[in-house]
Amino acid sequence: MIPQIKKILYATDLSKNSSYAFLYATDMAKRHDAKIVILHAIEPIPPYAEVYGGITERTKQKQQEESIEFIKKHLQEFCKKAESQIGPPCVELVSKILVPWGHPPEEILSAEEKEDCDVIVLGTHGKGFLANTFLGSVSSAVLHRTRKPVFIIPLPSKEIVFDWDEI
Repeated sequence: MIPQIKKILYATDLSKNSSYAFLYATDMAKRHDAKIVILHAIEPIPPYAEVYGGITERTKQKQQEESIEFIKKHLQEFCKKAESQIGPPCVELVSKILVPWGHPPEEILSAEEKEDCDVIVLGTHGKGFLANTFLGSVSSAVLHRTRKPVFIIPLPSKEIVFDWDEI
């Protein structure tokens, strides 16, 4: 028996392709009457940069709060555009937005476990050399370390006009 999908972890780097992947997450959520947990991991700042840049815990917290607000605003704008294609609701499908500091694959895997998500949806850029050209380093790390289904959405073909992420 295939397990029910009730919670989807959608990991984003806020790129154009991750916006495209969100369409798949919303479609899946609608089909399965599921909720979406959005995760955007902020890469940690190297300790030497913190010292020389004068970065404090307060500065980090402010950046985290600003990222959450940016994602919420971006999500609302994106949903307005996407609903013309996928229909409403869009924003109501999102149950939580997480913006932790950490290495993206580790944060994705941690959130998947803590939030008890059934599947993971993420986009891939196709950057890197050979193996990573087809998958991407974050996508590859997540895929090889999780026991949950992972939906990796590649960039759309050039025939598909996709500009919904441009606010």
